[in-house]
Amino acid sequence: MLRVRVARTSELAAARHHVTMRRSDTDEYHSVLLYSFAGDGKADYYCMEATCPHLGAPLENAHVEQAPDDVEDLVVVCPWHQYDFSLSTGESSTGLKSCVYAVTVHDDEVFIEPPTLDEKDGESVWQIINVRPVSEAFADIKAAEPATHSHAAADAHSGRVDVDAAASFDPSTIPPPDPKPRTLIAWAVLILNTADPLTKVAYTRYAGDAFRNGECRVIGGSERADGTMNPAEVPPETPPRLDSEVCVAPGAEGKRGRGGTERSRIALLHSLANIEQWAIDLAWDIIARAPRLAARMPGKIRMPVHFFSDFVKVACDEAKHFTLLQRRLLEMGSYFGALPVHHGLWQSAIETADDLLARLSIIHLVHEARGLDVNPVTIKKFATAGDTRSVESLTVIHLDEITHVSAGHRWLTYLCQQHDPPLDPVNTFRSCVHHNFVGRLKGPFNAQDRATAGLSPAWYEGLVGEKESTRRGVARAEVPGG
Repeated sequence: MLRVRVARTSELAAARHHVTMRRSDTDEYHSVLLYSFAGDGKADYYCMEATCPHLGAPLENAHVEQAPDDVEDLVVVCPWHQYDFSLSTGESSTGLKSCVYAVTVHDDEVFIEPPTLDEKDGESVWQIINVRPVSEAFADIKAAEPATHSHAAADAHSGRVDVDAAASFDPSTIPPPDPKPRTLIAWAVLILNTADPLTKVAYTRYAGDAFRNGECRVIGGSERADGTMNPAEVPPETPPRLDSEVCVAPGAEGKRGRGGTERSRIALLHSLANIEQWAIDLAWDIIARAPRLAARMPGKIRMPVHFFSDFVKVACDEAKHFTLLQRRLLEMGSYFGALPVHHGLWQSAIETADDLLARLSIIHLVHEARGLDVNPVTIKKFATAGDTRSVESLTVIHLDEITHVSAGHRWLTYLCQQHDPPLDPVNTFRSCVHHNFVGRLKGPFNAQDRATAGLSPAWYEGLVGEKESTRRGVARAEVPGG
């Protein structure tokens, strides 16, 4: 029987892993959850769909309980509507059924049954593209020890960094909003309208938790019959920033250097933190706009819950990345806000605000994919300088970004399939870039990580955008995103 290798048992230390697969012949995606329970000398594994068959609610944070009528069976209880599903059979006391997949262990390697038995040359057409533990901690900002004697981070305007004030960056001290938003889109708009990065990160955590644990079950964001929208669900054209922020034109932030000095590395990390703050907003912005934009497309597409689950995960990842970078800046005697920043990345968001295909293409498959190309180079600079703490954080960020590009690929492909008539994803992407980007996509390309995310060279090689623009910066500089 066909099986797909997941990982070695030693690599599956967490009790629950989210596994994403992609078909090599159609680019179809499928997600499952792999459960691990300690047994007599070895773990017992179970595999089930990652979403509830009722309304598609994510099951990542679902409780696992003992089956009431079988002491040897366990059930997963959907946090949205309390549907229970046996891990052994997928059956529910409600009459619904979730798909479960056989798990085998051979020579300390874990294999799962693929979603279908289609094969090519004797191998399954399904490929594992990502395996991640479900529980992922944010950076512990309180644990950071600011360097009190560093002069490398001196602010260009004041000549001195207020490290003591910056060291109070602790998202866990921010209470949830009162009242809490009632829909996911209202959460997104609240976060978009939040200028303070500390509160933005904290609210992102609260929103992610509320969505995953079933507290927030309504997506929202649809237009009313008269064409209007709930004011609480209308995203801003541009998210606000703190008055203390020093904003300059893209490319005018000053030279960041090559990472050989502490001053240079601080400038590089500060620039990345700026990108991550915008990336939080970009994830929430596509969540806020998707219901309305998809419904306007030919075929009147309704985005499934899994779309929102994916981009809530992206938003939470970006918040995690921001805290990782802020922690490192604090350790080096600086903080986010000590240096000038630019808003170039958001210009592409404005220009694609009314086109979901263009938004996925430009933000997630051009700018974020560019990050896959440049991240390894940046990591190498820090490694050469012996900055292992930064290397650890940047490596976490890079691995997450591969999954973000994959999410963009997944949902662009989905929209093309649902379009009436269906569209070719590669041609659609290239057309979106042609009309919404200025200049040639820059190489060299990280072909391996791009392929992992679903982008073969046919997507990006020889691609030139011919959008007419007089703006400087993001359109031409191809700012790496998120």
